[in-house]
Amino acid sequence: MQDHTNDPIWKQAIAGSQMLLVAFGALVLMPLITGLDPNVALFTAGIGTLIFHIVTGGQIPIFLASSFAFIAPIIAAKGRFGLEETLGGLLAAGVLYVALSAAVRAKGTGFITRLLPPVVIGPVIMVIGLSLAPVAVHMASGRTGDGANQLIPYDTAIWIAMISLVVTVVMSVWAKGIFRLIPIMFGIVVGYVISAVMGIVDLTPITEAAWFAIPNFVAPAFSMSAILFMVPVAIAPAIEHIGDILAIGNVTHKDYLKKPGLHRTLLGDGLATSAAAAFGGPPNTTYSEVTGAVVLTRNFNPRVMIWAAGIAIVLAFVGKFGAALQTIPVPVMGGILCLLFGSIAVVGLNTLIRHQVDLSQARNLVIVAITLVFGIGGMALGQMEGIALCAVAAIVLNLILPGKGEAWGNTDEATNG
Repeated sequence: MQDHTNDPIWKQAIAGSQMLLVAFGALVLMPLITGLDPNVALFTAGIGTLIFHIVTGGQIPIFLASSFAFIAPIIAAKGRFGLEETLGGLLAAGVLYVALSAAVRAKGTGFITRLLPPVVIGPVIMVIGLSLAPVAVHMASGRTGDGANQLIPYDTAIWIAMISLVVTVVMSVWAKGIFRLIPIMFGIVVGYVISAVMGIVDLTPITEAAWFAIPNFVAPAFSMSAILFMVPVAIAPAIEHIGDILAIGNVTHKDYLKKPGLHRTLLGDGLATSAAAAFGGPPNTTYSEVTGAVVLTRNFNPRVMIWAAGIAIVLAFVGKFGAALQTIPVPVMGGILCLLFGSIAVVGLNTLIRHQVDLSQARNLVIVAITLVFGIGGMALGQMEGIALCAVAAIVLNLILPGKGEAWGNTDEATNG
């Protein structure tokens, strides 16, 4: 294993730029879909990553940025409560991570797999992906994410969307080396160029934007309704966090669940998410794409991620950069999202398969079935609906329905890799 800890500063900076490039596509796509400011997202990704490294003692080569799990809830909450109260709910979701961190420190990791076994987490993650399918199709068809307005003629939009999708797929499957880790970037660039040729890119915002500009920070406001709506959504990303920490540990051959400890990594993620919401940015999560880049480059030096965070913060103050991101046409994003949102659903499905959840068992069938219908159908009970409600329903059903432990799925894998 090559030691990169003593690399000169310029090498660490270049490596950090490369890590940010890998994360960049998903990082800015999430705020563009939800109507948040991509420059704020860059800033909060940088701040969140720095917070995580401070809390964990700079021991883990990991980068935090915009979480796709919150896209549907943010869109729904903005329409229902407004942006400020939505941010308040997101800040509270970060506090849930902090509470889980305290519980892990007090009780160990075992209670997590008892409370949140694969039969609960799998279908909730599937709902997150599948509930977003209409958003991807609307955008690929040239409409707004909610389908209310036709922004670009369908015949033009669908061609751009499908070409963007095909390029992303080709790069995901056939590209080699670092290029395989940035398929979203290629999809966006090719789609953008084609859109420009077809005359649907308006460059006016770029020419009007200042080179230096303070990101459009927004302070959160708090209401119990928005908090109850958003907090349960954090359950699935919290479990994904554990998987990401295990994954990077397998790469570096270190047990990060013991040192610095799962309680510290959850605390770092939670504080990063709350800090992001405090500035008006999307919630943070650990990025698997960056873990893939670590595998490829064999650069396990955590300082590289601190450089990536610093570069993201600097870019956040480049006004023309943010303006350019906001000129990306809707069908370009829509085409790529057809793959990304489907991929989220597949992660949930793979959770059920990998942990050998027996769906012929009545209890498991009931949990998965009700979770999927409540989540995808947008069921509402009181202040909770959609993803939040289905997550709570899955947890409650898992706790009250009888069944042998072995019928719940191989929960040991959830914490042991």
